[in-house]
Amino acid sequence: MKRPLMLLGLAAVLASCAPALVGPPSGRIVNTSTGQEGTISFVGGSLQPRTGTGRLDNNVTIQIGEQTYVGRSVIIDTASPAPSPLDFGIGFNFGNPWDNMGSRDPYFGVNGTARTPAPRLVSRTGNLIARTDGNAPRTLTCTLTVDVQEHGYGECTDSSGVRYALQF
Repeated sequence: MKRPLMLLGLAAVLASCAPALVGPPSGRIVNTSTGQEGTISFVGGSLQPRTGTGRLDNNVTIQIGEQTYVGRSVIIDTASPAPSPLDFGIGFNFGNPWDNMGSRDPYFGVNGTARTPAPRLVSRTGNLIARTDGNAPRTLTCTLTVDVQEHGYGECTDSSGVRYALQF
């Protein structure tokens, strides 16, 4: 009887971790002229702000038709909190009720609150540069907007001027 309960408990613990165990970000890229769709996939963690000046490895793969682009994405600034307005209030109360002895007991009260709401995070910006291999390589340059959950969108232009829309 103890073994099934232990296995059930272990399964519950693993199930609670499941949402945190997600794969690397991926999405789609669409040619704005023809509507041709492709896929884009990022290496996990590559959509976080970069610290230091270390060497950058390829961290993104884009497949559009028969063309495969490989390159790097860099998030160039960190999410900063948007300014939050100060939330405050003041209140007055007064009265003159009867007490248990039949006499009046006047009172006057003042209260106030002042607090700053939690900061709201805004998205981060970055860029992506990728190219194909071969004798006549093609390049794709993109601007990205990414939130803290590594979801985002962008606009891309290839070496011949074709524009693409990007979601991930």
